[in-house]
Amino acid sequence: MFISFFPVRSTAALAALAVLGGCASFSPDGGFGDVARLTQARSGQVPRWQRTPADEAAAQTRVTELLQQPLSAEAAVELALLHNRGLQARFAELGLAEAERVQAGRLANPALRYGRMSGGGVTEIDSAVLFNLLGLLTLPLASELGQQHFKQAKLQAASDAVAVATQARRAFFNAVAAQALVAYAQQVKLAAEASRELATRMQQAGNFNKLAQMRQQSFDADATAQLLRAQHRAVAEREQLVKALGLSSEELGKLQLPERLPDLPAQPAALVQAEQAAMDRRLDVLQARRSAEATARQLGLTQRTGFVNLLDPNLTLARHGQTGEATRRGFELELTLPLFDFGAGGSPAAVQAELQYGQAVHHAAEVAVNARSEVRESSSAYLTAHALARHYRDEVLPLQQRIADENQLRYNGMLLSVFELLADAREQITSVTGYTEALRDFWLADADLQQALAGPLPQPGQ
Repeated sequence: MFISFFPVRSTAALAALAVLGGCASFSPDGGFGDVARLTQARSGQVPRWQRTPADEAAAQTRVTELLQQPLSAEAAVELALLHNRGLQARFAELGLAEAERVQAGRLANPALRYGRMSGGGVTEIDSAVLFNLLGLLTLPLASELGQQHFKQAKLQAASDAVAVATQARRAFFNAVAAQALVAYAQQVKLAAEASRELATRMQQAGNFNKLAQMRQQSFDADATAQLLRAQHRAVAEREQLVKALGLSSEELGKLQLPERLPDLPAQPAALVQAEQAAMDRRLDVLQARRSAEATARQLGLTQRTGFVNLLDPNLTLARHGQTGEATRRGFELELTLPLFDFGAGGSPAAVQAELQYGQAVHHAAEVAVNARSEVRESSSAYLTAHALARHYRDEVLPLQQRIADENQLRYNGMLLSVFELLADAREQITSVTGYTEALRDFWLADADLQQALAGPLPQPGQ
């Protein structure tokens, strides 16, 4: 019986390869520190990746604190970044990307081949360890490429978090506005109901004609329909907010919204060099750039190792022993001849890499063009919404108040009927509703512009 062992020099070589292939390791925070910084700079709030039961308990404690008081827009964003389950699921993809990065920085595991044959009093043992030589030659480039992909994954995680923050901000403004519009619709309903009741009694007493009475009844019917629509809209918008925040059925009952939207800023934000700011800060633009850079490195890797890759080399450290004979040691280099992989156009891998690089460059250019266009459109929507809300606040509402005061004087002087006074009250409430909708649209445009610029808006004078 003959049992063979690898010599000292071979063992040292194996140890060196093991050290070289095992240098890549996981980061302490899984790369989430960069994600948190990117998100905070663009949403104003810090996300948390809940990887352990302790993380989940801490997040739940903060959620409970936020739900103990009426919500604000910033609190809604913080709550969503803490509690949105879909976002937490997408954060897990960051861990998968890091695992791929670590794997890219390590050699593929060697294969062990062992054979034993005996007969006629002779035992023959053949053993070998097989290594992927190409993996060893390209390890530095593959490790760098894995690092680039991991950076892209961090940008994607931050982009997902910023998108959730914007969704929560928009859902908050829609829910608060819808709740306020229900209150105004109820006031219109009360005025219309009073007009209908008074008209019905006067018609029964013979002091009001049938046509006028039916008009008041029609106003009341329309007010009822508008109230029902407003009530459902409030429920729907509240549910959109609940989904954005990730609230459970138990937490839903604790959700408190303010009675009104935040006041309109005196002046709109200064949008100086907005397009350039977007180019510097937007995560989709940064992702497209990273993708093009990573593809360029992939192209370099393919061009540098294209022929070797086609040869598909494998290195084998072999030992052969037989009873009564000296042990034979050596190595084998196995190459696959690329007879069918080269043609007039070059290797398929090289052509594919070049096409992918061109595709990445065009995609990055498209993202930049679309981002600039989105910033211009969002800026226009923001400024228009601010101007419209200011018009309601400074012109329409004061005018309606003056009309109401004048009609009250006329009613007191018996120059105006009660029906005209109630109709004027409905018109005044309608103007307040219009201002609420304009104010809601401004805050929605504000959220959209922050998303387009990938960051909080600069305040006037800054």
